[in-house]
Order: sequence, then structure tokens, then C-alpha cells
Amino acid sequence: MIGRALAFVGRHGALFLAGGVLLGLAAPPLAAAARPLLAPALLVPLTIALLRLDWRALGDYARRPVLIGVTAAWLLGASPLLVWLALRGVALPSALEHALVLMAASSPVTMCATVSLLVGLDAALAVVVIVVTTALVPLTLPLVALPLLGLALAIDLPTFMFRLAWMVGAAFAAALVVRRLAGPARLARGARALDAVAVLSLVVFAVAIMDGVTAALLERPGYVLGTLAAAFVANLALQALGTAAFLGLGLRRALTVGLMTGNCNMGIVLIALAYEAPFDTVMFFALGQIPMYMLPALLMPLYRRVARLHPAA
Repeated sequence: MIGRALAFVGRHGALFLAGGVLLGLAAPPLAAAARPLLAPALLVPLTIALLRLDWRALGDYARRPVLIGVTAAWLLGASPLLVWLALRGVALPSALEHALVLMAASSPVTMCATVSLLVGLDAALAVVVIVVTTALVPLTLPLVALPLLGLALAIDLPTFMFRLAWMVGAAFAAALVVRRLAGPARLARGARALDAVAVLSLVVFAVAIMDGVTAALLERPGYVLGTLAAAFVANLALQALGTAAFLGLGLRRALTVGLMTGNCNMGIVLIALAYEAPFDTVMFFALGQIPMYMLPALLMPLYRRVARLHPAA
């Protein structure tokens, strides 16, 4: 019975994730109660994602270090810089500006590899870039984003870097140990159960991250809806920017880079900031989960059409 339940959750992960966001909004006391689980609810699926990624793809791209290096530099360096420059002439609240730059400076969410595989984009490229940028983000994000923001987030650089390094390092270490102990065959047999555990953890994360958002929506509906609109615009604009920047690689790979540019792991940034970020910054990170869950499904016909017209070499 447990196995069938886990299989059901794994098959319908997208619905459960969307339900978690809505549940957090509809039940503020539940979101407040789940808030202490924010960090483990993110670290568990991050570790499982690293377990489930096909690390053999790293070898396939080992002969193309320049491509991986340029893509990583784009995602972790050029993207947040361009966002920061674009916002110079826009009158936005400082908390929202901080959130947009921090989002752009983070590594892509591991979901990008799954979406790339499902719709026929370059999943191998996505896997390699996600692994590399996730490993590098504790070094790059504090050194890129915080100086751009003038260190206005009430957190010192070494502390922020240490928190990011601890989270990412713990996930990588746990994934390496489990892969060594379990072996590829056992992990493959338990893939559906692992996916279900990851989905359930992300549901807890989606509920917990909505803590305080419902109250803000009732008190400042215009501001909250404007922040949600900004999250959608930022996601789409970054996807378009990433795609345009890498069109020289072909449309299929360019869309893969665009997908990763727009869908960034705001969760690890939020946890690293702890309670030292302004609430409006935290609210953007919470509302930013909504386009991350919705847009891949809405854009799936476009991705699949491109994959048919531009098949893998």
C-alpha cells in the first residue's frame, strides 16, 4: 500500500506541488507551523535530485569545458549583472530589487533537467550545468550579488557564503554516500519512491514558504499581486534573454539555457539568508515558486515543437 501511494505521488508530482502552494496560502496556521521545516524540506529533495541525475553526462561534456564554463559564467555572473543594470532605471522597492538580483544569481533548479528530458531539450547539458553551478554557487552568489546590492541585507559575506556552502556541500556529500552504498541498480529500482519523497518534501517547502504571504495579500493585495506579476515577468524575461544569448548553439540548446536562466533555486538563497532578509524579499521568493511550477507546463508545446524541428545531433 505504501509503495502504491508513493508511486501515485511520484506520477502526479506537479499537482501535489501546486496544491502545496495553494494549501500554504489557504491555511496560514499550517504555513506558520511548517516554517521550521523549511531547510530540511529543501535539502532532502536537493539531495534526491543529485541522486537521480545521471552524472555520467559529466563525462559526455568533459571534452567541452569551454561551453560549460561559458554557460556557468552566464548563469552565475552575467545574468544577475544584467538584471541589476536593467533595474537601474526602474522605480522598484529595494526589497523587490534585491530579490530579483539574488534570484538571477542563483543556480538553476534541478527541475530544469527533468523538464529538458521530458520535452526533448538538451537534458545532458542541463544536468552538467546544474551540477557545476550548484557546486559553485556558494562561492559566486555572495561575491556577485551582495556587492551589487551594497551589502544591504544585514548579513556579512563570510556568514552568507558559509551557509550556502554548508547546504550545498551537505547535499552533495549525502548524495555521494548514498550512491556508493546503494549502487545504481538499487537506486533505479527505487526511483519512483525517491521521486515521491522529493515531491512530499517540496510540498512541505511550498507550504512553509507561504508563511505570512496570505496576511500580506489581505493587507496589501495590490503589492502582492504586483510582486507575483514581477515573478512571472522576470522568469519569462530571463528565459528569453538566456535563449537569445545562446542562439549560436542552435535553438534546442539555446532554449535549454533559457529554461535554466529563468528558473533559479531561490530556496537555497532564502535559507542562507535565514531571517535577515526583508519580508518583501522573502515574499518574492515565495511567489516566485508559482511561475516555476506553471510556466514549464504552459511552454511545453513550444519546447516539444523545437525538439521535433531540431533533433539532437
